Amino acid sequence: MNAQPQTLPQDIRALMITVANGRVLVPNALVSEIITAASPEPIAGAPSWIRGRVNWRGWRVPLFSFSMLAGMAETEPALNAKITLLKALGGNPRMPFLAMTCIGFPRLTTVAAAELLPAGSAGVGARRRPGILMEILLREDRAMLPDLPSIETMISEALNLGEQPVKEIA
Repeated sequence: MNAQPQTLPQDIRALMITVANGRVLVPNALVSEIITAASPEPIAGAPSWIRGRVNWRGWRVPLFSFSMLAGMAETEPALNAKITLLKALGGNPRMPFLAMTCIGFPRLTTVAAAELLPAGSAGVGARRRPGILMEILLREDRAMLPDLPSIETMISEALNLGEQPVKEIA
């Protein structure tokens, strides 16, 4: 038997997404669509970083502000506002997608592991901001890798999501 070792892909296609006061880097495979921002349906009692829910393809998707969650901004700019629809990773049937506010259209980029460098104060005892897995440098761009499982958990807990889907009946 000639067993070949499995190799990981050398490059990953990703999107550099501009948010208020920063950029977020996510794998292209997690992004379902970029849409023009619409007024979200408010959610009573939700934290301010949860902007409400948006209707998308029959789903009522929770919309969050990455910048407000991470403490990078107190408000979201309205100029050139878009919404990035992300595939949720947590397996909650009530939340198969997340919506994140963004500014303009993301930039498609190819990421090689050797190009990703840690940035910021990631040392021992450094305080990590909510929703941020790591701050990185990619070539000349400074960005954040979002902690999507943590963000999903925070949204799910804030909205007290159970197990029934929130797909609208047409």
